[in-house]
Amino acid sequence: MLLLPAFVYICLFSYAPLYGLQIAFKDFYGSLGILGSPWVGFKHFSDFFSGFYFWRTFGNTIILSAYSLAINFPVPIILALMLNELKSARYKKFAQTALYAPHFISVVVMVGILHTMFSPSIGVVNTALEALGRERVYFMALPRLFRAMYVLSGTWQEMGWAAVIYIAALAGVDPALHESARIDGASRLQRIIHINLPCISTTIILLLILSIGGLINVGYEKIYLMQNEVNLEVSEVISTLVYKRGIINNRVSFSTAVGLFNNVVNLALLVSANFIAGRLSRESLF
Repeated sequence: MLLLPAFVYICLFSYAPLYGLQIAFKDFYGSLGILGSPWVGFKHFSDFFSGFYFWRTFGNTIILSAYSLAINFPVPIILALMLNELKSARYKKFAQTALYAPHFISVVVMVGILHTMFSPSIGVVNTALEALGRERVYFMALPRLFRAMYVLSGTWQEMGWAAVIYIAALAGVDPALHESARIDGASRLQRIIHINLPCISTTIILLLILSIGGLINVGYEKIYLMQNEVNLEVSEVISTLVYKRGIINNRVSFSTAVGLFNNVVNLALLVSANFIAGRLSRESLF
């Protein structure tokens, strides 16, 4: 009985919508409904793959996702290890609260902060540059800086919240292990490397597998808000393309086809990462 609400929720909102995937193979018209819309086979997939900007869009998605994973995955682990070493319980709680807080800033506000900080006219960064005798720069319009600004601002916003699960895993480390290592003369760094990290390795591996499984699911909101005509060559990703061509232009079938392609790629990455992790460390999701 306790599991029933969760079971019903998953059936209604996770499995029932799979029925609508057939839209990807049809020209969907609201007046005809899903069943009445004509079948067109792989037309929408062909439109997507043969599109002029497909490779640029797909490449941007992969690069931005890989960049985010390379930065955003290890930083919370390092942060959790650092917080775990704090001796003062009061300072530790304050530090955790201060680091969690940015997670609750909305995407719109976050991008607004970036625009204000890096504004060429009133931004604090450009004001500091001018005080140092440098020229003001329109950072948000520089394509070479877009990925770094997107990833690093996301790291600052989410690293505290992402570290929660690692802090919880570190709380389960047996203190006797540290006492024995301390008696044997192990330094703090040695205890972190040889005790803490191995004890939370299962958690790290499982979260890495899940992260790889969602590698190309780059949300469009923040990217779309940071986009402009100048940085479009590096900021256009699959999700923003779907939003512009599928949602705004009301091409529901096209957006469904692209979404299905995304999920198939993510499923392949998840299975591959799970298989490799199982072979190398004998830790896997299934």
